[in-house]
Amino acid sequence: MRKLYFLVPGTYGKFACGGLWAELKTVNLAQQICSAEVVTYRQRETGQLFINDLLQEKNLDDVIFVISWGFDVAQLAHKLKQYNVVYHAHSAGYKFRLPPSIPIITVSRNTMGYWGQKSPNSLIYYLPNQISEEFQNLHLQRDIDVLVQARKSSEYLLQELIPALQQKCRVKLVDSYVEDLPGLFNRAKIYLYDSAEYWAQQHVSEGFGLQPMEALACGCQVFSSINGGLSDYLDPGFNCYKIAGYSQEYDVQRILRVLEFPEQIILTESFFAEYRTENILKRFQVILDELNGFFDHKIKFPPNINGLSRRRLARLRIQSIYTKLKQKLS
Repeated sequence: MRKLYFLVPGTYGKFACGGLWAELKTVNLAQQICSAEVVTYRQRETGQLFINDLLQEKNLDDVIFVISWGFDVAQLAHKLKQYNVVYHAHSAGYKFRLPPSIPIITVSRNTMGYWGQKSPNSLIYYLPNQISEEFQNLHLQRDIDVLVQARKSSEYLLQELIPALQQKCRVKLVDSYVEDLPGLFNRAKIYLYDSAEYWAQQHVSEGFGLQPMEALACGCQVFSSINGGLSDYLDPGFNCYKIAGYSQEYDVQRILRVLEFPEQIILTESFFAEYRTENILKRFQVILDELNGFFDHKIKFPPNINGLSRRRLARLRIQSIYTKLKQKLS
């Protein structure tokens, strides 16, 4: 089993975000299966490996570099082209292409479908993000009617819906880091999440959307957008409600109704089993076994399946038009 080096730009400061925490969780999971370490490549950090130092080593055939930071992936893939590289794909929509020599592990089926179309000759796997065990319904008295986190929230949510709700119920808006997020979710009756506008501005997709899943696991009723990776697990009317539905008045009406009748949607722990540690470790083991087999094969054999380059797609379109014209004329 090859050693895994997870590349991140840094582990604190301006790089601190949900994507980093999710990647570091993946490192912890990998360490339960094989040898794995974090490697930084933008800022040097005490106690962490740095990419330029690591690449000075002569033999790196027995390691796999895991790249994930979307905006840096193209550059890193080029820099590491002579090594074994895996792309851990969170969001989709970045404007780069990858060669079939780089397998792709996706955190959502939405992202898997994107890369299945964009890189049809690459090995592609699905490994969802982990929902930690501390995200559980503690069945406590809930003193927050509606909970909202400001980051990624839409202008509509912050400037229109929340002010309307504040006149009718207890709303808590969080705009800073939360030390005990499971505890906060266990205090809230309803959690609002509307990230479609945010990701549209970034020109990439919502990779997974951890917060709605974590809120559901803590017993919150969730009103959410259904963009990107959220569509993997959110099912309006069955496990959640769609936010920004037609009008502000209709949203307020539905939210107040859920506050009045909170037991309309009840989820069992089996719903979350796919995202819990036990299942993810099993999937990760299978994926890593396959990746090690692939990199053994890559040493001896070059790729030989035609890809979907722009030139080839243009030729295929011309061939299709010619075939249709020929059929009409005959």
